[in-house]
Amino acid sequence: MNLGLEGKVAVVAASSAGIGRAAATQFAREGARVVMNGRTAATLHEAAQAVRDSTGADVAEVVADMADANGPASLIQRAVERFDGVDVLVTNAGGPPAGKFDALSDTDWEKAFQLTLMSAVRLIRAALPHLSRTQGSVVNVQSWVVKQPDPVMVLSDSLRVAVVALSKALADECAGNGVRFNTVGPGQIWTQRQMDLTRLQAEREGTTFEDARARRAAGIPMKRFGSPEDMGNAIAFLASPAAGYITGQTLLIDGGLARFLF
Repeated sequence: MNLGLEGKVAVVAASSAGIGRAAATQFAREGARVVMNGRTAATLHEAAQAVRDSTGADVAEVVADMADANGPASLIQRAVERFDGVDVLVTNAGGPPAGKFDALSDTDWEKAFQLTLMSAVRLIRAALPHLSRTQGSVVNVQSWVVKQPDPVMVLSDSLRVAVVALSKALADECAGNGVRFNTVGPGQIWTQRQMDLTRLQAEREGTTFEDARARRAAGIPMKRFGSPEDMGNAIAFLASPAAGYITGQTLLIDGGLARFLF
């Protein structure tokens, strides 16, 4: 299927690894010009070069921290300077730490607020004038906990829902300008974050990492963790003209893990 992304400019935040890198790779495969982002120049350059080598795409690199007040705007500014516009924005950031409510301090909440909600707010604010000109789209990378909260992921439970509400409101507000907003909710995608959560579970249960991974995978109807590529494919589709009548939606990519109807 031709997604209609050839020549488009796709800005993917936090794309030096994991889901962000997989999304950037898929955009590049579809012929888009891609702006990749990370906090560490060497790691980002290695990832960007791998995308160039595997796809032949034009890939720009922007070092910026999405949790920093100035980071999102600098990412969009550099993208526009390089490619003279933005067609797709993928808001993405590393997840806040796991923890139950009584273990979290005000500092924990403030850091998570900046990382999870304000990074998306600032990215969208900076990109929206450019997206309005191109009738582009935004895909927010969040988590399946926006539909099914996890008691040991209170920071994610609370703040990711705010991003979904923001996206839903903007889908309504900006539809007349042709700008679409959607959210993807990864389930248990095998990234560094899932490795860390598996390690924490193993420590809590006094078992091995391998046993904890097997037990977690067994609880997924498809009996496996998702791959970053599973996410990249879904993000590229939702961002593309092929999904041009889809806006204001939250799509879980979770192997059937969430068992509710709506």
